Amino acid sequence: MLRKIFFSLAAILLFFLCSNAQTDSASKKSDTVAKTPPPVAISGSVDVYYRYNFSGPPNQLTNNYTSFTNSQNSFELGMASLRADHSFGKVSATADLGFGRRAEEFSYNDAAHPTLFAVKQLFVAYQVSDKVKLTMGKWGTHIGYEVLDAFGNRNYSMDYMFSFGPFFHTGLKADVTLSGTTAFMVGVANPTDFSTTSSSTKVLIAQFSTGTKDGKLKAYLNYQGYSGVSQDTSIAPGYTLFKSLNQVDLVVNATITGQVGIGLNGTLQTVNSSTLGKTANWGGIAAYLNYDPTSTFGMTLRAEYFFDKDGIKINPVDLGPETPGLNVFDLTLSGICKVSGNLSIIPELRLDDGSKQFFYKSDGTTTKSTVSAFLAAVYKF
Repeated sequence: MLRKIFFSLAAILLFFLCSNAQTDSASKKSDTVAKTPPPVAISGSVDVYYRYNFSGPPNQLTNNYTSFTNSQNSFELGMASLRADHSFGKVSATADLGFGRRAEEFSYNDAAHPTLFAVKQLFVAYQVSDKVKLTMGKWGTHIGYEVLDAFGNRNYSMDYMFSFGPFFHTGLKADVTLSGTTAFMVGVANPTDFSTTSSSTKVLIAQFSTGTKDGKLKAYLNYQGYSGVSQDTSIAPGYTLFKSLNQVDLVVNATITGQVGIGLNGTLQTVNSSTLGKTANWGGIAAYLNYDPTSTFGMTLRAEYFFDKDGIKINPVDLGPETPGLNVFDLTLSGICKVSGNLSIIPELRLDDGSKQFFYKSDGTTTKSTVSAFLAAVYKF
């Protein structure tokens, strides 16, 4: 069914593209003045960090179950990014490259194609009209509050909801503006977090966004899902395609005063798998309290509750002989010290508290909670 929708959508889009191209061609014939394309816009960032877990886990263990900070008592390289954006008329293109462990973890399903590890985003876009834009390629997911690039987050360490996905989509989408503050997006993509795949399954993605005219309140309702897979199919080592998947996600941003802001994120993913023998789900909710007393210093307190009672995302092996599945609460306090307009130093303290003992102490025994400290430097240009 989804494939029929995909081909129908593609046919409609192709019709609009061809019709619009003919109109553009006719107008260009009457325009004898050659236009010079604008220059390519180059931007980028680098981030480095140090992490110390106070439980002192032994034997290369780190007590880390979230993305990009899987280290202990070590200075680490995050990622070096280089992004090029270019537009000319109604057409634009973006090549966003990343190098380092952060980029490799982001594109974890591309191990068979190492050159794709560096491709964070790669897409072309066509502005069909003032209200409709088509995009094809790979881009960061619309789902969730946090993003890959460190400069885009106020906490350096990631929450569980981001870490368990999705990270990105590769496909075709249409962004449609309904009014000045309201818009929606709909598209079709490969299975989540795959730049390339032989799977015939395609994922439907969508977003509805709105907000107040002054921009002080913004809300995003996000979705991804598919159904109709006849059986669980292995499309990559360690990856199982569920018979069906549906994820609904809500993000809200509110500016209270010039110094105080609040962010909220809630997500719920439901899957059906012959391996589990039942319908199962995981999800969570997180709140972000932002306080910026000056232009050079700010703080963010993140509180997240993550549940995975069916053991879909937390590997059961990590839980030893106990029944798979757990809940985790994390509380993270980060400071943002802006040394200059480009460089931010982020000291951070984080508490992770689980419903089961899956963190390790220095003597090899387990505990339900652990505390970590971070010091990160993020530079954006």
